[in-house]
Amino acid sequence: MSTNSIVEELKKNISLFQKEVEKEETGKVIEVGDGIARLSGLTKIQASEMIEFEGGTFGLALNLEEETVGCVLLGEYKHIKEGDTVKRTGRILSVPVGEELIGRVVNPLGQAIDGGKDIKSSRFYPIEKIAPGVMKRQPVTQPVQTGIKAIDAMIPIGRGQRELIIGDRQTGKTAVAIDTIINQKGKDMICVYVAIGQKESKVARIVAKLKEAGAMDYTIVVVAGASQPASLAYIAPYAGVAMAEYFMDQGKDVLCVYDDLSKQAWAYREISLLLRRPPGREAYPGDVFYLHSRLLERACRRNEESGGGSITALPIIETQASDVTAYIPTNVISITDGQIFLETDLFYRGIRPALNVGISVSRVGGAAQIKPMKKVAGKLKLAMAQFRELEAFAQFASDLDPETKKQIDRGQRITELLKQPQYQPVAVEDQVAVIYAANNGFFDSVAVKDIPVAEKKFADFMRKGKRQLLNKISAGEWDEKIEAELKSACEEFKK
Repeated sequence: MSTNSIVEELKKNISLFQKEVEKEETGKVIEVGDGIARLSGLTKIQASEMIEFEGGTFGLALNLEEETVGCVLLGEYKHIKEGDTVKRTGRILSVPVGEELIGRVVNPLGQAIDGGKDIKSSRFYPIEKIAPGVMKRQPVTQPVQTGIKAIDAMIPIGRGQRELIIGDRQTGKTAVAIDTIINQKGKDMICVYVAIGQKESKVARIVAKLKEAGAMDYTIVVVAGASQPASLAYIAPYAGVAMAEYFMDQGKDVLCVYDDLSKQAWAYREISLLLRRPPGREAYPGDVFYLHSRLLERACRRNEESGGGSITALPIIETQASDVTAYIPTNVISITDGQIFLETDLFYRGIRPALNVGISVSRVGGAAQIKPMKKVAGKLKLAMAQFRELEAFAQFASDLDPETKKQIDRGQRITELLKQPQYQPVAVEDQVAVIYAANNGFFDSVAVKDIPVAEKKFADFMRKGKRQLLNKISAGEWDEKIEAELKSACEEFKK
């Protein structure tokens, strides 16, 4: 190659060269420890923006002060030291969303932790979002069947409702939520289960149970384990609801379980105290109410103009010694549309689910029930209320007048009927048939201890011989003719 041609080639290359300037705003780590870091130099940073540290760890800007920025670290921070360079990402904390997440177990940043292949999603949703306004919502009218007789009959949950599950530790709060998820099979509902501060072994058991029941086909599990930093426990519920919002935007119905928000409040308290925010009652920061209200208000049922779709939230709160009047329980009770209160005494007496029907309430009520259930549940509530008043006198059974004795006997049988083993949800049509039979005295002649056997025989009899009638009930049909059919079926079974 001649010298001239080399020179020409060089000139050509030089003329093609374009200067590219990359602008990055960087800062320095002033101090780091306990899962938080203070940074200087990031003057234009936004609240809740992601910050990238050396080694690929991310942080989340929470405190924007005059001189410094206080941030929490999302992940391992042992390698971060004073003087390290940090840079802005320009991105508000967001998580991957989409169909790819269904059936997977992910951390609050949307990274797979189930040993499967990495999740590649092109869509991201910010974890914080303003909840839909009043005009975008519509009333709750469609039921979410939990498959638990006592809840579906007396404390119904509707699509778009927020129903709190509250009780001491080991009273079956998670069991109620998992049964509800299992019961959504074939009901065209996506489920998101957020485990906050749970032991990894417990989460593994839950995932195995969901797989066994075929429920992982429509479920996303978000895990911020007990061994993870507090920052992940704090963002986990928001990540879960952001994943749910993607499906709501497609016009689908989603069920979100937050297990449990007490641990999220503890994590937020820890972060706030480390960031030197002033403590308030029980050392929680002043905005701990807003922590939960901005999360739970994102659950709603949108009207058709806004694209339809709904998010139903089942937040779980753990009480200490059944104290419902503590700070966090009262906060969450005031945000939600009712609560399911599980009681230790009932649990140890063998009444499971250990539902205290007196304190539990659904503020949506009969609007979230199908017509046949609404018709039979009214009598059931009345019978249970009367039984509760008279229960204390049950031990003096011999001295009572016949009417009172009859109410106590009926109440004892209904209590026995409402007991239910874990992971065995009951279809709504079977529930209606059993409750109707109990209300109309068809189980009155059965001994209390034989009720479970009689109930099982009755359910088998109805399924084998009266399938068409059950299908009508399941479709929400109810009139005098159907009631007469159900009554004659009960009489036939009794013979």
